Amino acid sequence: MGAHFSRRLRRGATTTAVAAAAVAALSASQAPGVTQAISGDSQSTPDELSDGVNPPPGTPVSGDSPYYTDLPPLKSPAPTGPNGTMSPAGHAESGIPATVLAAYKRAEETIAASDPGCKVPWQLLAAIGKVESGQARGGRVDANGTTLSPIRGPVLNGVGFANIPDTDDGAHDGDTVYDRAVGPMQFIPSTWATWGQDANGDGRKDPNNIYDAALAAGRYLCAGDRDLTQPRDLERAILGYNRSREYLNTVLSWFEYYKRGTHTVPDGKGVPPNPNGPDSNRNNGGGGTTTPPPVTTPPQSPGTDRPEPKPPTSPGTGNPKPPQPKPPVRPTPPPVDTAPVGSIVNAGTGPLTVMAGRDADERVTVRVRSGAGRPAAGQQVRFDISGLTGTVFAGQKKTVVLRTGADGKVTAPVIEAGDRTGSFAVRAAVVGHRVSPITFAGKVTQRAADKAVWTDGKDMTAAPGAKFAHAVVVKATYRDTVAPGVAARVTVEETDKDGKWVPAQKGPYFQGAEETRLRTLDGLTTDAKGILALPELHADDLTGTFRLRVELAGGQIVHIELKVEVPAEPNPATSASPATTAG
Repeated sequence: MGAHFSRRLRRGATTTAVAAAAVAALSASQAPGVTQAISGDSQSTPDELSDGVNPPPGTPVSGDSPYYTDLPPLKSPAPTGPNGTMSPAGHAESGIPATVLAAYKRAEETIAASDPGCKVPWQLLAAIGKVESGQARGGRVDANGTTLSPIRGPVLNGVGFANIPDTDDGAHDGDTVYDRAVGPMQFIPSTWATWGQDANGDGRKDPNNIYDAALAAGRYLCAGDRDLTQPRDLERAILGYNRSREYLNTVLSWFEYYKRGTHTVPDGKGVPPNPNGPDSNRNNGGGGTTTPPPVTTPPQSPGTDRPEPKPPTSPGTGNPKPPQPKPPVRPTPPPVDTAPVGSIVNAGTGPLTVMAGRDADERVTVRVRSGAGRPAAGQQVRFDISGLTGTVFAGQKKTVVLRTGADGKVTAPVIEAGDRTGSFAVRAAVVGHRVSPITFAGKVTQRAADKAVWTDGKDMTAAPGAKFAHAVVVKATYRDTVAPGVAARVTVEETDKDGKWVPAQKGPYFQGAEETRLRTLDGLTTDAKGILALPELHADDLTGTFRLRVELAGGQIVHIELKVEVPAEPNPATSASPATTAG
């Protein structure tokens, strides 16, 4: 089948008819369970893509950069291997490089543990990986899953593609002016900043690593509580990667093809992307194609006698021999410790004390060791939060399952405290091994403020028996953000005979029920904006200087001076009309 290349943001560049025909053929012949694809051309607006199935809002994962539009063979051999896999003699297109396939399956397993309602199948990730990068260019990755050279899409400068100014200062895509899609799953940097994952436990979120990229793609597809066994959710998820009917049809075609069976091939031995596909328009950028460039003859300047260079020839033939690419140098994989898991220990987790309604500064980190005491990489660790405080992990999850990295360590997600104070616990256990789990005790403290200010600072003076003209408003913050729900106590104070400030028995007061006079208010809290607005203050017949003490949880105190004084009598001399002088 001839290869096709789609520039999805160019007007008129479509191959939808080919994609739709292939899906129809798969559906009619070899793939009876294929999801019905949306038909039509790729120039339609998102709202026209499907009846009731629209892509999610925001920029697509790939920024609508190019993709491979080759379709799978129409004949798919029936699966003959275990677990629905194809025998090694299966069609070449069904072969997926070992590390790439392992990354897809690990992503499915990780998401099944942390988000079981999504049901993302690894075959869907494989279909997107095929369309986006030809399975990382046929599996050209190292032992840790990182591509041997970066895969970068074209410059998204608005010339034939989207216009996306640089968002990562070139950190991922090497371009400090515009963004480019990056890695085997083709994330644009701004999307990677939100969805990037560290799936291989090396401490980095690398879009060029197939483990990180596959898990990030899977979590994106599951966004919004999707159930990918439902056709509408499945189509919407794929359209979130690229808002094109052609793209949807192509991905669905490969999805159904891979569901009928696959087999593993060595890394670097997968079916390479077509040299006329999107990599040929990716400004090289480390992407390029697998086909060696043709040997060109530079023009000869007039008047020079330098001989014209000739391409190398094969011995005895006289025919040009293209330069042969050097085989990639594959790093030696680290030694594997095959001893059974022996223990799980604390890897530096500090006290888990967190304020109600806030995120904890500390995250639970553990290390899994083998029976020989070495780091146990790739082990699943289950983290559970218990207690009555409403505390959860990020994403409103009380249970997550993550894998240890090469150093045997794994860190749980951020802890989000609930609204109730009290104790909670985080339990970490190695899945599938009978080793004693480890439990971390935590505590949720009351909401507090680390700064409080009187917002207006106006003069607080009143005549005896009158109201103060201004209400008192105090604003509380914590780490420069609003501090809602912070408890407060307000007291009117006076000086004693020794000049010390003590709770007042007379003087300014707040009006209580049945006209009671209150000089202490308890049970106050700041509102959602961190504001504490006090009731009106009244003055009794006692004159003098008093003080209002506003104390918030966390130790912040605001003092406001109150004066009760008799207004000065007007001076007749200054209020009379000026005397007139006879002329």
